[in-house]
Amino acid sequence: MNIKEVATSLGDTPRQRLLTMMSRLRNPKTGCPWDIEQTFKSIAPYTIEEAYEVNDAIERNDMADLKEELGDLLLQVVFHARMAEEQNIFDFDAICDGLVRKMIARHPHVFGGEKERDSKTQTVAWEALKAKERAEKQNKNTSILDGVALSLPALTRADKLQKRAARVGFDWERPEQVIAKIIEESSEIVEAYENKEGHARIHEEVGDLIFAVSNLARKLGVDPEHALRDCNKKFIRRFRFIEKHANKDLESMDLTALEELYQAAKKSGL
Repeated sequence: MNIKEVATSLGDTPRQRLLTMMSRLRNPKTGCPWDIEQTFKSIAPYTIEEAYEVNDAIERNDMADLKEELGDLLLQVVFHARMAEEQNIFDFDAICDGLVRKMIARHPHVFGGEKERDSKTQTVAWEALKAKERAEKQNKNTSILDGVALSLPALTRADKLQKRAARVGFDWERPEQVIAKIIEESSEIVEAYENKEGHARIHEEVGDLIFAVSNLARKLGVDPEHALRDCNKKFIRRFRFIEKHANKDLESMDLTALEELYQAAKKSGL
């Protein structure tokens, strides 16, 4: 099989070839059995996974990998679009058209003749427009917190929920107040543990502590998800230092010796 010839036969442009390819894969008679079996729900985890792989390529500054991962993410969009088209709900062009219209509406300083905005002003205006769009969709039974995706990483979702609440004034005035809340939540974990109040209570209190820490990150202008990812990387670097410099199996070393190596990793700049 000549891949280049087959690809060319699918259409005159990359866009046409991509859409035709997906149509062929989903053909009930001649398509791929796995692709035919998929639904919006079954494909959703792959869509999330591909988005993370895009982020990973960016973190590694691997542009060749980024190009490939963006293609994989685009495939997910085309897959969902094809399934929707088969059900006469919408198609790929409708997705593109809706996106263009939305972006035009959210950038009146570019497309509508409004005065120029700096980045900070645009961020505020962007959130205001998004809030207006949500309000137009809302009814009396909806909440300002609606629309924050359940599938987001928990820290990211906490950050978004807190930002939504802050827009209507439900927010701490100063970071110091959040620090006090973190101390309070930490004390409640200690109390629950010492009083043997059970796993469910400790589970709840740990969640409260993490939520409060996320709130502090927001107040300090730190992305909590990004901060934790960087912390994970730092821990890996330092733990690998321990593995490299340990003079015997880690399992046979006591915590004091391991901690000494960890501190040495910190002093080395890792």
